[in-house]
Amino acid sequence: MKKLVVGILAHVDAGKTTLTEGLLYAGGALRRLGRVDHGDAFLDTFALERERGVTIFSKQAVLNRGERELTLLDTPGHADFSAETERTLQVMDCAVLVISGADGVQGHTLTLWRLLRRYGVPTFLFVNKMDQPGTDRAALLAELKGRLDGCCVDFSRPSSEREEETALCGEAAMEEYLASGTLRDETVAELVGEEKLFPCLFGAALRLDGVEELLDCMTRFAPVPVYGEEFGAKVYKISRDAQGARLTHLKVTGGTLRVKDLLSGSRDGEDWQEKADQLRIYSGAKFRPADAAEAGTVCAVAGLSHTFSGQGLGVESASAPPLLEPALTCQVLLPDDCDVHTALGQLRRLEDEDPQLRVVWQERTGRINVQLMGLFQQEILQRLLKDRFDLDVTFGPGAIVYRETIAAPVVGIGHFEPLRHYAEVHLLLEPLERGAGLRFATVCPEDMLAFPWQRLALSQLAWKKHPGVLIGAPVTDMKITLLAGRAHEKHTEGGDFRQAAWRAVRQGLMGAKSVLLEPWYEFSLSVPQAQTGRAMADLQRMGGELVPPETQGEHALFTGAAPVSALRDYGAEVAAYTKGQGRLSCAPGGYRPCPKQEQIVEETGYDPERDLDNPADSIFCEGGAGHVVKWRNVPARAHVDSGFSPDGTPVKKSDSGPSSARSAAYAGTMEQDKELRAIFERTYGPVKRRTFQKPLPAADAAPAYRASPPPAGPEYLLVDGYNVIFAWDELKVAAGQNLDAARRMLCDLMSDYQGFRKCRVIVVFDAYKVKGGLETVEKYHNIHLVYTKEAETADAYIERTTYQLGREHRVRVVSSDAAEQIIILGHGALRVSAAAFREEMVQTRGEINAVLQKNNLAGKVRPMREALTKALERREQAGEESGDNFPGGR
Repeated sequence: MKKLVVGILAHVDAGKTTLTEGLLYAGGALRRLGRVDHGDAFLDTFALERERGVTIFSKQAVLNRGERELTLLDTPGHADFSAETERTLQVMDCAVLVISGADGVQGHTLTLWRLLRRYGVPTFLFVNKMDQPGTDRAALLAELKGRLDGCCVDFSRPSSEREEETALCGEAAMEEYLASGTLRDETVAELVGEEKLFPCLFGAALRLDGVEELLDCMTRFAPVPVYGEEFGAKVYKISRDAQGARLTHLKVTGGTLRVKDLLSGSRDGEDWQEKADQLRIYSGAKFRPADAAEAGTVCAVAGLSHTFSGQGLGVESASAPPLLEPALTCQVLLPDDCDVHTALGQLRRLEDEDPQLRVVWQERTGRINVQLMGLFQQEILQRLLKDRFDLDVTFGPGAIVYRETIAAPVVGIGHFEPLRHYAEVHLLLEPLERGAGLRFATVCPEDMLAFPWQRLALSQLAWKKHPGVLIGAPVTDMKITLLAGRAHEKHTEGGDFRQAAWRAVRQGLMGAKSVLLEPWYEFSLSVPQAQTGRAMADLQRMGGELVPPETQGEHALFTGAAPVSALRDYGAEVAAYTKGQGRLSCAPGGYRPCPKQEQIVEETGYDPERDLDNPADSIFCEGGAGHVVKWRNVPARAHVDSGFSPDGTPVKKSDSGPSSARSAAYAGTMEQDKELRAIFERTYGPVKRRTFQKPLPAADAAPAYRASPPPAGPEYLLVDGYNVIFAWDELKVAAGQNLDAARRMLCDLMSDYQGFRKCRVIVVFDAYKVKGGLETVEKYHNIHLVYTKEAETADAYIERTTYQLGREHRVRVVSSDAAEQIIILGHGALRVSAAAFREEMVQTRGEINAVLQKNNLAGKVRPMREALTKALERREQAGEESGDNFPGGR
């Protein structure tokens, strides 16, 4: 049976859910019709949706039609939930765009149309509510052709009457029509699939008028997708069932997904691997379990905890950043007796499920802010927190979510070199077109910086939301290219490139011409003719873009675009001065330069140089200690020549100045570099203390930061054993077969690491669930293994140990537990994620192998050299000429 995923989209109140109900009834999937206004619609499965009569969450239903299995996806119609609709678009094979016959093409209708064209979704149009007085089919069809596409063809007419107009939509179709006088269904389906034809049908879903015709039209003319043999899937939604189990809703785009299949992916820079514990095929609120899901199937997977909307699994790539983003932000005001961290966790769960909700935690102030699409979403969020977590919240005054970008290219340089760390990164920042988001690339030669380090730097750049330097708003519409970089053979760690790359972005922004961007709405405003003058004056005062108004009976229709800051409260004002007869409809319209940039910057009072979480300065090593160099002085101190000037233009090598000389000097050995040799001797040699501190240069006489002297004792490395085992693919696979074997593999690796890096390794394993268990410490080769006592986790042991050791020793901790990392940092230890430490381990193994190969070669050459020397000595004593009768001659 051929599978087809059909999305149902519409402006709010166009009758989308009613049409979906009618399609299910006409297709035999429902025995009786429900109604939205009666609160018993099949796909309005949440109590809040039944109360409000609007769709808030996308749902699916399945029906069979001949040889086709149709999966209908009912999407939210309100503009505040359009981000969820956008995510759902990416798994649709085709879509039905529902338009109200009484209202025609509205503001959000145009937004949905642009989204459908952006994602290349073949589209059918259904004009609903044609039973209402005053609807005019000819006028509505003309509006569809004028405002959407000229290839909107009325398929409510008989085939013989529409085929000539259909043939005009493609050259091949025209040739076929001229040759035979008719068009095959395959030809029409090809036109629909290429988005050259948009079939339109008219009807009234509540009365089932035109519903059967729409179902037949989709069955005959919807293009059939072709899938590959290799597994792939696209995640479009995260939800939880009534028992709280996390569900990942996805469409299988290739191969077959089976129960207990192992799925893998990456999130926030961390790789994960989990099993698909259960497959569910939903239809409304009910589901049936499945053993396997073939390509084209939309299903929910239980057992996955790291997935997110837009993620690609298998061979499927991740989705591009969404076009629609929140435009408003406000503070969440919690009850006095509510723990802020508990509330933050509850909001994070909702954020995981809702792609248009952004939760922002301000650690310094202890505030929680949320970014929303609009006030209706705010109201729904308030209700969800009450219903699911019994949490009563209110919201502070709303503000605008701004963005920042740059006006011209600029080069940013980041250097991170505290004691025994090293990384330098040069980036080219270039402006992009509006709505492009952030893009990343590299042109750095691999002989300058190895590809694993380049990949690490770029992944860290992509993971972070970089704040701008005007008001601290996120940076967008910019391309970041890695130009050059440098790592140290021994002292570079994964976190060093994270610091250097982030500082490089910030240093470039400090020297760039930044532009403040504000969000705009695209609006549709309908007012009585008597209020036309008032409406036009208001819209002109807002500084928006306005097209000449259209007359619709006794009303005037204004369409255009204006800043969100001007339109966000205008709906209530329209209702007031039109006495409820006017209506304002808004949809996200992207970001544009803010004309009040200087005023907004001054009112915000943001000082980029005081933002300690996002430093623009770099850290250089001077006299055995790290000290801060101000961002404006970093280019003169850089160790690498990127070949670009600060304004982003290439320069000749002869004009590169002192940076080339410094780069060449640093390329030597450690013995040739006096500064690094001094560090080495103080760290490992007989010099026990430093008696002289070189004064800082005059330009850096008052640094904002100075690294404290390093502890004199040996370095300790604490490893959360099970955390690493289940974060590294090879160890996780071994653990699935034999956990003891996985532990031995990890311990063998750590033994080699300690022997080569000359540190002290402690591997900690959880034993807190072992009843009556005591803390045990074992020696494994050259490292120590710790099994925690009953009721003590590895996290607790590591926290306690870092606090004790950190006073006199340099301590690093390998763990990917976010809460544990924060506590470790507070104890003065350095924390390394499991993924970053894996990169370090790979590099260490490579260095160990190189040493072994070198020693093996020396072991073979030395005996040969000794034998040759003895042979020559014997021949000289016998008076023979050297080389005579010796194999190989002289």
